[in-house]
Amino acid sequence: MHKPFTRPESYTYADYYSWPEGIRGELFDGQFHVSEPAPHPRHQLVTGCLFTQIEAFFRGKPSIAFVAPLDVRLPRSGEKDGQERNVVQPDIAVCDRAKLDDRGCRGAPDWVIEVLSPSTGDRDRTLKRALYEWSGVPLYWIVSPPKRNFTVLRLATDGCYPSAAPSPAIGQHAVADYPGLVIDWDRVFADAQWW
Repeated sequence: MHKPFTRPESYTYADYYSWPEGIRGELFDGQFHVSEPAPHPRHQLVTGCLFTQIEAFFRGKPSIAFVAPLDVRLPRSGEKDGQERNVVQPDIAVCDRAKLDDRGCRGAPDWVIEVLSPSTGDRDRTLKRALYEWSGVPLYWIVSPPKRNFTVLRLATDGCYPSAAPSPAIGQHAVADYPGLVIDWDRVFADAQWW
């Protein structure tokens, strides 16, 4: 039997995992942020087409690509399994297979992509950027469908994401971090143009 859903000061992943089905969201330093209603269809089209290209590239490799929802637990030093206070569900996450278990990914993914939507854009650019930075996500992309651009953030040797300007999401883009992977942005946005 599930525990009733209450709102104490701070949650852990064990709390989150025990809640009734249908309660979905993310934990930021123990604070629960409820998932918004389903995103705009354009968000889903962009995410799906981007994921399809990335998933095909990683098939059979040591890392594997996932599309949301996938629980990504980002433990602080000393937090045991289940005690994580930071749990996110990136739009796309490329994870080392060694970090996977039956509940998702524990530890920093190799690459995270968030596709902005009006309800989550600020969170993706601030809270999630800071969370991915301190947890050591080496590559973080922020994709803006309305502006048709993307920002690439690579973790520097000092453990921070340097400022980066957005690039137009047009034509083909070779992903320097993964030789041989080329994103076809025109394909990503082909069906998202009808509104």
